Amino acid sequence: MRLILARHGNTFEAGETPVWVGAREDYALTAKGQEQSRAIGAALKTAGIVPARIIAGPLKRTREGAALAAKVCGFGGAVEIDERLKEIDYGVWGGRSDADISAQWGAGAIEAWRERSVVPDGAGWSPDPHMIEAHAKAVLDAVAQAQGGDVLMISSNGILRYFHRLIAGAGAPPEEAKVKTGHMGAARLENGAWRLLGWNVPPEHAREALNS
Repeated sequence: MRLILARHGNTFEAGETPVWVGAREDYALTAKGQEQSRAIGAALKTAGIVPARIIAGPLKRTREGAALAAKVCGFGGAVEIDERLKEIDYGVWGGRSDADISAQWGAGAIEAWRERSVVPDGAGWSPDPHMIEAHAKAVLDAVAQAQGGDVLMISSNGILRYFHRLIAGAGAPPEEAKVKTGHMGAARLENGAWRLLGWNVPPEHAREALNS
């Protein structure tokens, strides 16, 4: 049994200034983001995988991405929406650019999150990291217990970092946890435990990891 984890595609057009997009910034995918979502479905199809289930977070970008990937890979069921996969609320950082945040918080605070998943103090992020990790563990346990075939799960970068920690182990380098837009990871359930097959892989290079 495999779990394929993917980050939604782009929510900003080329030339736009990106801002921090969290739980309250419910943006739709751009045309490029839609292409990235179809590429996730194409990667599954190329690997010969038609998931038994597709689970997505409740925001527009993850729901839309899941629907597009489902259509391409040949999935005929209903996409399941799980609130536990909703992106982190980035508090006062939400909707603001890196330059804006750096001016107030310093570039080091951004780097600490992006490279080491360190949540900034006093920025109002929620839920707290322990709750997010508990939600991720509950999702992993439920998928494992269902034993219903391969599963595709689409969420966001902030949430996927916690899945990486649980699957790869606490000793995994924290800088490896981040996921680029439209990129994928995979894990296989073996003897009741998840084994990481690949992480932050572009769809066009995902076949080897998916079939490990």
